[in-house]
Amino acid sequence: MFEMKPITVASDAKTLNALLKKARRRDVILESTEGERFVLASMSRWQGFDVGDSADFATEVKRTAQNKKLASVMADRRAKDAGQPRLSIEQVKQELGLE
Repeated sequence: MFEMKPITVASDAKTLNALLKKARRRDVILESTEGERFVLASMSRWQGFDVGDSADFATEVKRTAQNKKLASVMADRRAKDAGQPRLSIEQVKQELGLE
């Protein structure tokens, strides 16, 4: 499992606070001048699931399939998204500026 380091943003850091404000409404992808990308997302909407640390991929797939909490979250998400319009890969690329 990886660790993340919390960093407190000073109240006078205007650019960072503006990005945080945007991320409260919608997740943001930050891109460096070198093209490296980072995700800025609210932890209040984040969910993670531990599926184990086996080196055997088949074992990990089996554990993930047996994860009842994950299955419940996925079923809820599927029900919530039912009837919502889907985006084509072309639309996603255009929205992310990848064309």
